[in-house]
Amino acid sequence: GNEQLLGKSHTDAALVQQWINFGDNEILPASCTWVFPCLGITQFNKQETDKAKEQIQKALGVLNSYLTTRTFLVGERISQADITVACDLLLAYQYVLDPAFRGSYGNVNRWFTTLINQPQFKKVIGDFKLCEKMAQFDGKKYAELHGGDKKKKEDGGDKKKEEKKTPQKKEQPKQEKKEKPAKKDDNDEDVDEDAEKEDTKDPWKDLPKSPFDFDAFKRCYSNEDTVTKALPYFWEKFDKPTMSIWHCIYNYPGELKKIFMTSNLVGGFIQRIEKMRKFSFGSMCVLGEDDKNQISGVWFWRGQDLAFPLHPDWQVDYESYTWTKLDPDDPKARKMVNEHFAWEGDFDVCPGLKFNQGKIYK
Repeated sequence: GNEQLLGKSHTDAALVQQWINFGDNEILPASCTWVFPCLGITQFNKQETDKAKEQIQKALGVLNSYLTTRTFLVGERISQADITVACDLLLAYQYVLDPAFRGSYGNVNRWFTTLINQPQFKKVIGDFKLCEKMAQFDGKKYAELHGGDKKKKEDGGDKKKEEKKTPQKKEQPKQEKKEKPAKKDDNDEDVDEDAEKEDTKDPWKDLPKSPFDFDAFKRCYSNEDTVTKALPYFWEKFDKPTMSIWHCIYNYPGELKKIFMTSNLVGGFIQRIEKMRKFSFGSMCVLGEDDKNQISGVWFWRGQDLAFPLHPDWQVDYESYTWTKLDPDDPKARKMVNEHFAWEGDFDVCPGLKFNQGKIYK
């Protein structure tokens, strides 16, 4: 029943939830990034695909080590942890994990095939065939699937042109729409108050506007090479009077154990500050290995002070880190920024710990 699936004890229930988070945060996004271009669903991006492959390798490595002495992820029977993680791996095992790639993960392969051959799995996914040849990006299929977009835009453009040619027919509806708010003259103050309330919902509104285009930088970072394109773009466009750069490091490294748990901790932090992303960007790096790791991040945003106090919803986790403002003119600070954004380098801030994995907030 549900007790068996979700964990019979509090400890088992916590482990089940941890593995569900691991699958949803560490496996599924990377799997989609790698497989979707092969199916023509999304455009191919070499840098993102390479990162996704590395992420899948690391995730499979964690699973393979964990399953060395275990049949299932939690307890001695199938739980929701097994179901979720196996489902998160379905796309990868079907399209890209060919024999050469998956050969090093025998324990994971054994566990996965055990699950997909269960009657309950077969009722849903049928007879599942493991990948024999790694799928590649199919530009032709992508063009076929997305070629209709241009026609829609063209049709939309033609309709707009027709509308412009016949403005007289549209005059009456437009006048009616303008007259409606005019009837509410007596409530103008209420309208103004509502507008003010909406305005106060933007935590950034009192900060000086910056010429830095956050969206443009995020597109550059996502689509271009980090070292040769994104970083030069950042340093060229960075506006010192209206922006600031910050380094953070986790205050309780002794509590960090398994890498996947540390990564989930970072993922939770990022999810809880979702609405902060409008004028901010961050790279959170997990450094080290199981039982000896640390979280180090570099962020920048509009304004000269910490951004988290600007809104109550952003204040849940930030005090678990020590935040240090960086001088953009300091070569050491620039080196730190470059390393955290490129996910490569010495990471002198944590001596002896090498980059393991990271998460980007954008």
